[in-house]
Formats: sequence, C-alpha cells, structure tokens
Amino acid sequence: MIDKRSSSVEDALSGIRDGSVILVGGFGNAGSPIPLLEALIHQGATDLTVVSNNAGEGDFGLAALMKAGRISKIICSYPRSSGSVIFEELYSQGKIDLEVVPQGTLSERMRAAGAGIGGFYTPTSAGTLLAEGKETREFGGRAYLLEEAVSYTHLRAH
Repeated sequence: MIDKRSSSVEDALSGIRDGSVILVGGFGNAGSPIPLLEALIHQGATDLTVVSNNAGEGDFGLAALMKAGRISKIICSYPRSSGSVIFEELYSQGKIDLEVVPQGTLSERMRAAGAGIGGFYTPTSAGTLLAEGKETREFGGRAYLLEEAVSYTHLRAH
C-alpha cells in the first residue's frame, strides 16, 4: 500500500499547481482542513477550481483562500450561507465563477473522477435551471442529465 502521509504542510501542498482542481472536505467549516487551506495562500497556486460542500464561511480557511484571489471557480452545493460574505462579494463582482451542483450529484462526480469514469446519467436536476447546457437523454420515459466527472468538467472549461 502507498504511504500517503506527508511530513509537513508544505509537502502536502507541493503537488498543487496553478489551475489545479482541489477537493475540500467538511460541512461548512466543520471538518474543513483550515490549516491546509490557509497554507495554500502562502504556497502560491492560483486559478484554482475548488470542489466543496459550500463556499466558505467567515474570513478564514476557504474564505481566506478566496479573498486572496487564488480561486477562479467553485463547484459546490451550498454557495450561500449566513457566513459566506467573501464569496458573495467576489461573485457579485464577477471575480469568481460558480457551478451549483446537488450534493448527491457532486459526490458522484467526485467518485466518477476517482474511478476514471468520464460521466454518468442522473435524473437529478432534469427540467431545472441546473440542466441548462447539459446533454439530456430519456430512459424509460424519464429525463436524465449527463453529468461529467469533476476533473473533466474543469479541463473542458479551460
């Protein structure tokens, strides 16, 4: 088995480059890797796409990374909360892109990327604003959307 432990925060962040897609755990700030996110500010990577449950809270962790101008796009299920003031300010100024994805679909997009699967069909969001621009097919009389794995979505956008 591969030993995935890092000896330092710097070592853990060494593979993150400009334009990287990073997945951020946690639900709000609970469980979020705040020290890693704040160290990423000092590490210097820019034009990041962040995949997270939400768009940060307060002015630390993910929100601090946004405020530092390091994130160009966020893919999340809950972009607005009472504490997401930095995201809301950047979004209203057109300084950060947003892709809203239902939570279960977001999880499956991450799983698909990890399994090397390019995409999958789901009925979630069919017939809604979230379906705009996505391929739709019908199976058994029901509409399904093609959802691409997270990494493929980012590569297509750049």
